Amino acid sequence: MQSFEGKVAVVTGGGRGIGGAIAKAFAERGAKVAVVSRSESSCGKTAEEINEQFPEAAKAYAVDVADHEAVQELGKRIVEDFGGVNILVNNAGVTRDGLLMRMKEEDWMAVLDTNLKGAFNTVKAFMRPMMKAEDPRIVNIASVIGLIGNAGQANYAASKAGLIGFTKSVARELAGKKVTCNAVAPGFITTDMTDVLPEKVREDVLGKIPLGEFGTVDDIAAVTLFLAGPSGRYITGQVVAVDGGMTM
Repeated sequence: MQSFEGKVAVVTGGGRGIGGAIAKAFAERGAKVAVVSRSESSCGKTAEEINEQFPEAAKAYAVDVADHEAVQELGKRIVEDFGGVNILVNNAGVTRDGLLMRMKEEDWMAVLDTNLKGAFNTVKAFMRPMMKAEDPRIVNIASVIGLIGNAGQANYAASKAGLIGFTKSVARELAGKKVTCNAVAPGFITTDMTDVLPEKVREDVLGKIPLGEFGTVDDIAAVTLFLAGPSGRYITGQVVAVDGGMTM
């Protein structure tokens, strides 16, 4: 098990689901964690759960990652609170699904602003202190939809495909400072969002997954921690699909 003792990790979208699992996994391995989400109640709940098991390991921060100025100010606050940042995980994301013919501009912009601009905002906020940090890592949580597209999700697919391109560019720009930047592309993962899918939809999706089952949030957390830890030091600019073989 990789240790993150002495490291500080920032996890956006950390209030539940994949982000919550990632935040908790870092804390379990010794890291201090800044749990970020739009809602103070959601990030506060995750931080509270972490601190019950690992006292003073986590702090909660509520911000809309699409708000550039607010994120820059939050970045300064987190660096002051923790003394620096080693790891940034961009997991914040939203969906506004609908066929392109009927998609409203605000639905397009809401998804791009959170999923893609949000990552730009956080990287801008933390890149300078991370350049001075030990073993600096950026992990962007993309999606297999950004690799293969999906009817009814043009906005989401564009945001995640853009995030993959952003990941590769950041990796090239920051390589000289030994900051690695990679993307994890989850397939269909069991969360509260997939739990509400109709049984027919679930069966259709499972039929496209060679391993024949949905993944778990812990599957995504494990790969994220691998890329963020010592074992990932020579990996940068890559996209790791965690999808049960769906995109192979």
